[in-house]
Amino acid sequence: GGPPSAPGGTTKTRRPDNTAFKQQRLPAWQPFLTAGTVLPTFFIIGLIFIPIGIGIFVTSNNIREIEGNVFMYYGLSNFYQNHRRYVKSRDDSQLNGDRSALLNPSKECEPYRRNEDKPIAPCGAIANSMFNDTLELFLVANESDPTLVLIPLKRRGIAWWTDKNVKFRNPPGTESLKERFKDTTHPVNWLKPVYELDLEDEDNNGFINEDFIVWMRTAALPTFRKLYRLIERKNDLHPTLPAGRYYLNITYNYPVHSFDGRKRMILSTVSWMGGKNPFLGIAYITIGSISFLLGVVLLVINHKYRNSSNTADITI
Repeated sequence: GGPPSAPGGTTKTRRPDNTAFKQQRLPAWQPFLTAGTVLPTFFIIGLIFIPIGIGIFVTSNNIREIEGNVFMYYGLSNFYQNHRRYVKSRDDSQLNGDRSALLNPSKECEPYRRNEDKPIAPCGAIANSMFNDTLELFLVANESDPTLVLIPLKRRGIAWWTDKNVKFRNPPGTESLKERFKDTTHPVNWLKPVYELDLEDEDNNGFINEDFIVWMRTAALPTFRKLYRLIERKNDLHPTLPAGRYYLNITYNYPVHSFDGRKRMILSTVSWMGGKNPFLGIAYITIGSISFLLGVVLLVINHKYRNSSNTADITI
């Protein structure tokens, strides 16, 4: 009536091996937190983070216009690209050129999955809400001659390399892009199909259009900006955008009144930490200040109760 034995007479058992590791007999160390160890940690964090934050903040605010390559951004406010259902409303297989997903998009794209009994390409709420204003920048030659000089804006080089070459691909085939998107329809809010996003450059058309790719990388905050165009510096002897009067022509296609939003255009250069964005510096200063303040509060509490404890001991 005993437990079954394995061949050879060895009894099976679920008992762990008698080793230091499996029997939890390894040497261990557990920190003993005291005021003498915790308080210096708070002060050190504060003293390190606050100067770093000030340095990042000053560097961000000192990004100057308009020497070197200039980046043109469009900005939106009160637009929540980080909403859970909005973020999920896409089909990455379709965006990667999968033909079966092209004709049968994911259900995550609902209600922007099909229209007029045809699959939508690209499907989903993110693609459907793509920014489509057109921005043109002109330099006024001089005050006496109001001739406008068009500033060349580069469409390529604004998307991440991994997005352009890995995540987004057009459907495979040797026929024209229009034929490869046959039997699909454009998103409800689009004015033209995806294969007409850039008729001048085949390598910037369809799912690999860089304006489309930039938009599909959703923003974390409701106020954001996205790279629109690149203004390259042609001559080291002359600034990219010389001093003078400029004229911005906007073809208004993208309404913002429905979500009480605002649009803006930003021209900026970059530094060692990227474009102008004070958030990281403010975050470092805030964390450092909170840490330092907590250190001061805990120091006062420790000093007060330690003195009270000493007094009680003497009284007893």
